[in-house]
Amino acid sequence: MTLAISDDVALITLDDGRANVVGHALIDQVMAGLSQGKKDAQAVVITGRAGLFSAGFDLDEIKKGPDNATKLVNRGAEMLLAMYCHPQPLLAACTGHAIAAGAFMLLSCDTRVGSLGDFKIGLNETAIGMSLPVFGHELASARLSKRHLTAAIVQSTLYDPQGAVDAGFLDEAVAADDVVAHTIALANKLGQLPTEAYAKNKVDSRAAGIAKIQASLN
Repeated sequence: MTLAISDDVALITLDDGRANVVGHALIDQVMAGLSQGKKDAQAVVITGRAGLFSAGFDLDEIKKGPDNATKLVNRGAEMLLAMYCHPQPLLAACTGHAIAAGAFMLLSCDTRVGSLGDFKIGLNETAIGMSLPVFGHELASARLSKRHLTAAIVQSTLYDPQGAVDAGFLDEAVAADDVVAHTIALANKLGQLPTEAYAKNKVDSRAAGIAKIQASLN
């Protein structure tokens, strides 16, 4: 991960050289980036590398056994909740594929801009024999179009970027060369809104889902 702050926008770039899996290292990095953003910026953007945002949870860690899997998924839920409640504008510049936990990261951000291209975005849990945890259902139900809930949650539909806009994983899709700069420009604009009011209205509007996720982690 790299963290760069310019014009009051903190840019968190995820790049593990592979699939940007949501493992303990990525969780630590995102949490640290959010904390730094609160101190030194007015808005935060999370992005990946060209062609890839995140391929989801680290399956190698999950395959180590139930205890390891539970620990990782719970820590991932805590990261997603921190993103969902982050008091500043939190934006995603989705540079490519975003699957499973990668898609949940998009659902946890306020504004999501994706790269046009041959990319897949969505929740494949049913297809790999997994059920969604509480945080998954809450984020999906809150952010996805009702028209797509069955297709996205139950039927493991993976969308191209334009389809992801219609489904609600993204807010817009732009040329790949423009996605990061465009998202930073949006973050700069949103960062000018009063932070205290932004934070309160965000948390108040999401209070029911936040409470359910928090209860599931206790």
